[in-house]
Amino acid sequence: MKTLVIVSHPYPEQSKAIKTLEATVKELPQVTVRNLESLYGSNTSGFDVAAEQAAYEGVDRVVYMFPVHWFNLTPMLKAYLNEVWTYGWAFGPNGKALQGKEMLVVTTTGASEFTYSAAGLVQSTIEEVLTPMKASALYVGMQYGSPLAMYEAMNASDEQVSQFRQRLSEHLSNAIAA
Repeated sequence: MKTLVIVSHPYPEQSKAIKTLEATVKELPQVTVRNLESLYGSNTSGFDVAAEQAAYEGVDRVVYMFPVHWFNLTPMLKAYLNEVWTYGWAFGPNGKALQGKEMLVVTTTGASEFTYSAAGLVQSTIEEVLTPMKASALYVGMQYGSPLAMYEAMNASDEQVSQFRQRLSEHLSNAIAA
């Protein structure tokens, strides 16, 4: 299964988990990785839209990998979706480029899993926080998979990061083999 991974982190120099997860997916067969901050810095209007849209050609699955940033996408990822998912390409009468592709969100949080629960501080699960991604996927005809979330990533031990890394690798490899 050909997979495109779009990575975004607003503070890449502070990233431990996302950097490790990005390195993990780069090792997998049939995976292309595009790190928005590496390609475009922090320029939220400098995307090469044609190149970004071309990256989706021939892929079966798209993974969006990012830390939850104030209970939302990163600023770059939001700007990317605004600029790249255009009318006539992603949606609208002729906008069929994403139809049938799988979407998987892989995210990290600074807060605990309990924080992301009905009883927690934000009274919302990670699935509820990521509703805009689900709605976007469904709107453009993608299949939305259950997100993979690593909680308390900022304080995660090397072992915890390694375990999540393994979980991600197995998830993507199992889907590739299917």
